[in-house]
Amino acid sequence: MLRIFFVAALIVLFLRVIRRARGSGGWEGAMARYEARDRRHPPAPGTIAFVGSSSFRLWRTLAQDMAPLPVWNRAFGGSATRDQIVALPRLILPHRPAVVVYYCGDNDLADPAADPQVAVRGFQDFVAALRRALPATRVIYVSIKPSPARAAGWERVRQANASVRSWCEADPLLTFVDVTAAMMGAEGRPRRELFWIDRLHMNAAGYRIWTGIIRPEVARVWNEVAAIRT
Repeated sequence: MLRIFFVAALIVLFLRVIRRARGSGGWEGAMARYEARDRRHPPAPGTIAFVGSSSFRLWRTLAQDMAPLPVWNRAFGGSATRDQIVALPRLILPHRPAVVVYYCGDNDLADPAADPQVAVRGFQDFVAALRRALPATRVIYVSIKPSPARAAGWERVRQANASVRSWCEADPLLTFVDVTAAMMGAEGRPRRELFWIDRLHMNAAGYRIWTGIIRPEVARVWNEVAAIRT
């Protein structure tokens, strides 16, 4: 009974945080805090930006896990693909990153009625907006993760990931990174030991899995960018 009460309280608290973060003006508060930080300590141009929703925002050890790669994180929790496009001219473009690592789509497909193409088109629109300002910037797409809390919608997530993979494979400036296999158990279900009690957000074990998959790809793309510069 105590466990059930704790889980319910955690969910209520999470929903309150999300509503407060969104507010009447979308994600204005989160973006304003990033902008204030960047006025004091702007990221160096030509480095690596991580953008997206809570799976990146909650990656507390990102800089350590990616070291010595020059990364900075501008993700904000609960966001959908349309929010990344709104944030782009404020949080990303002014710092002219050479590489953008993108994770979003979880929240686009949380609605059981959502079309998988919503997440696909959202990413495509993000890339188009980025390229209008920074046509040579490389983009790494991290696949939408399988989570126990949203296992019922996995088929739609799988379709979205497959569509984005095909699109990325046709463009030399895009890279698709698939985290799915390492996060699935023997029975083809998401591994619960990789998640917090909410069964949606990853714990330290989940981020260790991600580090092992994502870091080599980011390093490879970064080295290719560096080779072009020299």
